Amino acid sequence: MEILESYGVEAVGIAVAVVAVAAGATYFYFSKKSKGCLDPENFKDFKLVEKRQLSHNVAKFRFALPSPTSVLGLPIGQHISCRGTDSAGEEVIKPYTPTTLDSDIGYFELVIKMYPQGRMSHHFREMKVGDYLSVKGPKGRFKYQVGQVRAFGMIAGGSGITPMFQVARAILENPNDTTKVHLIYANVTYEDILLKEELDSLATKFSDRFQIYYVLNQPPDVWDGGVGFVSKEMIKAHCPSPASDIQILRCGPPPMNKAMAAHLDDMGYTKEMQFQF
Repeated sequence: MEILESYGVEAVGIAVAVVAVAAGATYFYFSKKSKGCLDPENFKDFKLVEKRQLSHNVAKFRFALPSPTSVLGLPIGQHISCRGTDSAGEEVIKPYTPTTLDSDIGYFELVIKMYPQGRMSHHFREMKVGDYLSVKGPKGRFKYQVGQVRAFGMIAGGSGITPMFQVARAILENPNDTTKVHLIYANVTYEDILLKEELDSLATKFSDRFQIYYVLNQPPDVWDGGVGFVSKEMIKAHCPSPASDIQILRCGPPPMNKAMAAHLDDMGYTKEMQFQF
């Protein structure tokens, strides 16, 4: 992940799906009953069907799955390996976290920040609708089960927001999950904030369970969020206190991850209470 430069359906299954849809639990039906399209050992090609520029260096890529009812099959909080070629024509493989869930059937999406010298950035920058992306997965150590913690604290920087967004969406959109999510999201400028519209929508729709605090190094003249780097004071104010039933997730550039780990250690968060993507 580049940061700041991240079962065949049987008749019974179909019946369950109808009930699940009626109950508003489509995601959990598809995620548990449908066989995903990913292969953990071999790369598979997926067609780019839409490329939407979000800013001068950020774009959203939508890739079609084999059928309109297919699911990617990516466990919550895990990622995929994407293969491409850099400007010199050499192969490059990098991990990315889709912003979609298995409730988004028939396709998956990646929000990519493309850096001038990024090797995989070059590949995505050159992609056109109709091209194919080679993907392998799932990958990752994070495993989530409903109710495993009372609350998550999340500290993200730049494109490190993508795994946090995926986890937050899965929790908040599950009517049977009461887990609370507290997110601190740091960037350099306002324009660098990824998925802001989607994050703000979650904060509005699930105001009792999801809170977000933005931090900028270079804020605009009018700004009501944090300023500078994420501090212990910010963590204390916007994340759950150390406890056996909470966990702090972090994902950002290496210097930020190192600084956040030091902060959390100093504040009494044990290693079991912390996870780094």
